[in-house]
Amino acid sequence: MTASTVPAGIQTEAKASWLPLIVVVLTQIQASFAVNALTVSMGGITADLDTPATTIGTAITAGTFAMAAFILLGAKIGAKFGTRRVFQIAVVIHGVAMALVALSVSPAMLFIAQAASGAVIALIAPALTVFIASNFRGAQQGQAIGFLAAAIPAAGVLALLIAGTFASTIGWRYSFALVAALAVVNLLLSFKLKSVPAHPDLKIDWVGAMIAAVTIILLSFGFSGLGSWGIWVATASAPFSILGVSPAPILIILGIIGGQLFFSWLRKGKAEGAPRIFDLDVLKTGAERAVTLCMAIMLFVGTAANFLIPLYIQVVQGRSSFETSIAIIPYTLSIFIASTVVANLYKRFTPRQLARFGFVVVALGLIILALTIRNEWEQAFVVIGLITLGLGQGSIVALVFNTLLSAAPKRLAGDVGAWRGLVHNLSGSVGIAVATVFAVGLLSSMVLTGVTNNPELNEELTSQVNLYDINFVSNDQLDEVLAGTDATPAQVDAAVALNEESRLRALNLSLLALAALALLAIIPAGRMPGRMSGELPEDIDAPVDDAVEAAANND
Repeated sequence: MTASTVPAGIQTEAKASWLPLIVVVLTQIQASFAVNALTVSMGGITADLDTPATTIGTAITAGTFAMAAFILLGAKIGAKFGTRRVFQIAVVIHGVAMALVALSVSPAMLFIAQAASGAVIALIAPALTVFIASNFRGAQQGQAIGFLAAAIPAAGVLALLIAGTFASTIGWRYSFALVAALAVVNLLLSFKLKSVPAHPDLKIDWVGAMIAAVTIILLSFGFSGLGSWGIWVATASAPFSILGVSPAPILIILGIIGGQLFFSWLRKGKAEGAPRIFDLDVLKTGAERAVTLCMAIMLFVGTAANFLIPLYIQVVQGRSSFETSIAIIPYTLSIFIASTVVANLYKRFTPRQLARFGFVVVALGLIILALTIRNEWEQAFVVIGLITLGLGQGSIVALVFNTLLSAAPKRLAGDVGAWRGLVHNLSGSVGIAVATVFAVGLLSSMVLTGVTNNPELNEELTSQVNLYDINFVSNDQLDEVLAGTDATPAQVDAAVALNEESRLRALNLSLLALAALALLAIIPAGRMPGRMSGELPEDIDAPVDDAVEAAANND
């Protein structure tokens, strides 16, 4: 049988080359590895540049916020000037930024380089989604999305192992030199990618882009400042206050108002047929909005768990950063495995069924962890809980992304990728902030109650310790604090015992709260599509007149 006599349906099932996926995965690893390497290399950077650890946190935050703020604009720039061309330029700039990080001689240079890398990731992230949508179909597309989702935890594992080893041997700078070299490889491979047509006549909605950027920055700073600036009353760490009110809730309220203004602007632009920075057709049905909500909840729960688990290992158990990296490898690998294999279930189960089951698995993993964590991380049930959590988390993250992309026309692939990146960053920021505030609040309440009910910890001793600024500290750190007081050995032992019990119970209850949220996510999961929507339209990135599209939809 010749190629000309093969039925069209069979031809469309032929597998495409996996080369585009290699480029996509390696580029995602390039972007994610860089951020994780900063965290792992914190000790070496602070010593080498003579800067406090908070500077590294500020640099990471700058990159994350820059990416989130401009990612919607990045999708439109790619469509206007050509996705592959913009992607190649962004990969080069990111590689140069990583080289500047490796050569940094001051905290300011590090900060600028990291902020620049975050801004160009706003161009890279939507392009990765467009490459998948333009090169793969059906089941192969689902597998490609799974590998893209798996690239993030894979980069985390590589950063923990490679950057951790480099930081303790030849130096932290070599990790970022490696990322710069990977950028060169990705640039060379990108010339093998299918060229996506540019649309030079596309007009960019600069007003919408600015509203989106300001809104995202307000929300990100607001939620990130909840722990240090205060939930309502401003703390001493707050940069400013209004009548004693913390800037965190003020920024969050302004961000919510900005979000309402953003969507109103988009609806106005659609009604007038004007250019829009984001196409609301990505979220036009209840099922698609339910997918977004499930994505946000899973990323919130997953990021919060990623914060609480290392907190438990390093503070409760007193392990080092490298030991923490090794301990969470089962969790990270399970996310990777689930992300890559869940596509095999798409033909047998609907997204609604898979999402509901996935959230139950996530809740089960969190419950196992909450009920079994003590002071021995190696116990079997803790490892089982980690693996269970990772399997559920990885499958849901890949599922919701694939479902959202499959439901949208190909011309919106860039918007879907930008929306995914936006939800990922905002949900992550909120997840860490809320988990911090919740866990520290529980800890404070338990410590205050324990002090009141413990005769060993009298009023004279507690007056020398600020009980209103309680945080997760190790036993050694607590000993240092009590060394500056009149505490007797018996009182020190009582305080350490109270600290151990309170922080463990606070972590237990925090994990249970995340499990409850995962179970509540079954409700929006029930509104996800009841069947896979199949192939995407063929007209990738083709500009469509709103009036024509509306008429077609009415027909």
